[in-house]
Amino acid sequence: MKKNRIVVKIGSSSLTDEQGNIVEEKVLDHVQAIAKAKAAGHEVIVVSSGAVSAGFRSLGYPSRPKIMAAKQAAAAVGQSLLIQKYLSLFAPFGHVAAQMLLTKEDFFSRSRFHNFHTAMCELLRAGAIPIINENDSISIEELTYGDNDMLSALVSGFLQADALMILTDIDGLYDSNPKTNPSAKRFNFIPEVTEKMISYAGDSGTSIGTGGMKSKLLAAEKALSLGVPVFVGMGSGENKLLDILEGKGSGTYIGAPFQSRMQMKKQWLAHHAKSAGKIVVDRGAEQALLSGGKSLLPAGVTEIDGLFNAMEVVEVTNLDGEILGKGQVYYSSLDLTKVKGLPSAEAKAYSFNERSEVIHRDHWVTLKS
Repeated sequence: MKKNRIVVKIGSSSLTDEQGNIVEEKVLDHVQAIAKAKAAGHEVIVVSSGAVSAGFRSLGYPSRPKIMAAKQAAAAVGQSLLIQKYLSLFAPFGHVAAQMLLTKEDFFSRSRFHNFHTAMCELLRAGAIPIINENDSISIEELTYGDNDMLSALVSGFLQADALMILTDIDGLYDSNPKTNPSAKRFNFIPEVTEKMISYAGDSGTSIGTGGMKSKLLAAEKALSLGVPVFVGMGSGENKLLDILEGKGSGTYIGAPFQSRMQMKKQWLAHHAKSAGKIVVDRGAEQALLSGGKSLLPAGVTEIDGLFNAMEVVEVTNLDGEILGKGQVYYSSLDLTKVKGLPSAEAKAYSFNERSEVIHRDHWVTLKS
């Protein structure tokens, strides 16, 4: 099996009981599966919920708090409880867990994202297992993300993961509520997230979780827009992550079957990805892209149309307005405007991760025959 970079999102209900207490057996089940995936050579990044759920009881709250200040206080207590549990359970497997607390602003500030990306790559190089959570104790707006679902989508996209696995206590998406309709049909695979699919989904079904299937579908939609296929479902045992990778997971695959993979990138770029803007290139860049098998460099860019963030998909046209292809950019539209026409050595400081390319060849598809 190809060695993959996997982002695993673990929901609160998969870590705690109804009272919000961390259940060691539940956490251990995830830890064993992650260790098994690591042993198979895969890189694993964990986005873990559970901080607010784990902390509110310690502060005397009878149930998960609704008031923002109480949520923040519970998260401040719960973060340490949660990471301590991961550290102690990973240790016997010889793995080091590393906590990273993020907010969505970390993805849209060039300097902050660069710091995050650099630290993350070093952790993975060293063989550590990053445990990411939203910084619930200080951030307000990000709490509307929905139980880390959207955060996991952004992490998977911006780190160019091969797969996002959103693990929950429900085995996928159904056409109606399986708890009330015994005839409800599960979707084993859907090629894209549509409004109709979202209409099938509901909000959180427990007092501990905050996301629900709707939140997971919206996160899947974001991950797909960044080129990452998604699995939403459940599993148990040390082989569950490997089974999901092989297409045998108990849930719904969204965007692409993992086992056929994950380099369906070109097909996704060509047929599914929506363009957030447009880049016009000169004749030299046109030739390099179409005939030279090269990446697009800042020197070849002449115009930028639209507002887009780094890692979004854009159309590339020539000076005559003909569409040459589509690709994922390493620069936001604002930064690309500053560096268009410049040599790569001067421009790369404006890239999110200091890449010299505007669009790398691996993230490009030619559409002009």
